[in-house]
Amino acid sequence: MRKWLTMLSICMLIFLTACSGGGNKDSIKVIKFADAGWDSIRFHNSVAQQIIEEGYGYDTEVTNGTTAATIQALQQGDINVYMEIWTDNIKDVYEKAIDKGDIVKLATNFDDNAQGLYVPTYVIEGDAERGIEPVAPDLKTVEDLKKYPEIFKDPEDTNKGRVVGAPSSWVVSEHLDEKLKTYGLDEQFNYLAPGSDSAIVASLASAYQKGEPWVGYYWSPTWVTAGYDLTLLEDHPYEESVWEENKGTEFPPNDVVVAVHKDLPTQAEDVVAFLKNYETSNELTEKALDYMEENDVEADEAAIWWMKEYEDIWTKWVPDEIAEKVKAALADK
Repeated sequence: MRKWLTMLSICMLIFLTACSGGGNKDSIKVIKFADAGWDSIRFHNSVAQQIIEEGYGYDTEVTNGTTAATIQALQQGDINVYMEIWTDNIKDVYEKAIDKGDIVKLATNFDDNAQGLYVPTYVIEGDAERGIEPVAPDLKTVEDLKKYPEIFKDPEDTNKGRVVGAPSSWVVSEHLDEKLKTYGLDEQFNYLAPGSDSAIVASLASAYQKGEPWVGYYWSPTWVTAGYDLTLLEDHPYEESVWEENKGTEFPPNDVVVAVHKDLPTQAEDVVAFLKNYETSNELTEKALDYMEENDVEADEAAIWWMKEYEDIWTKWVPDEIAEKVKAALADK
């Protein structure tokens, strides 16, 4: 009887372990990535997934959610890899998670990005080919918007201008709202927090097609900043103390990093070694995003195209034998 109970216990343990799916602190079967809602993170996820699946033999999945939700999931181990943490956008949360040891920074994906308030360049310079006259020739800085509320008129409140901001679920939306109040722009402009990134793009695209004025938040690298002729409005030089007090400077320099849950280095040492070498740039990322837009394809197809075009880049991240496996798989796609 005792022997039978022992065998039953062992069988139950094996069954429960098999059902856990994700593994434990020392092993993992499925590596889960964060998708926080923008195209560049989806592209980088797809590149990493191609390499991990075809080169290292792991399965991968993607978990969708807001920045706050996916960062929390990374801390808890429900997500294993975050390919694009914009560290200064979530500085307090990120630094606390690093200090507690919940997550580990592996690499800087890129650090030559930009973000802030943009206008179509024709607003300032005009566009002779399209017959567009400059309507705000002296617009250089965010504070200069005070001169032109009537140019960026809010169609729902014609007594004020409109600044198109970031989705309310993004931390940067709070920063933008505070910035406008710091500069007194809230007295002349309404701040619109659209429901999604695609809503920002739709607003810009509509204005751009008609040659109309538009001012709003965006960032690079994106296909938007690669595909449209936009001008980033200048701001006061970044000072940490001023930024922390009232957001009255340009956005902080933003290292966009690859980070993982604390257990992944022991669960998948080979994958972590690869991710430590992962490094791109604004330009390299925008090439893929521009390809996505021009060809109306998803991130996974853009990743395959990019990896074929920039084989010399990604093959440096992995051992030769892994690179050969991945190249063989790409040849069939």
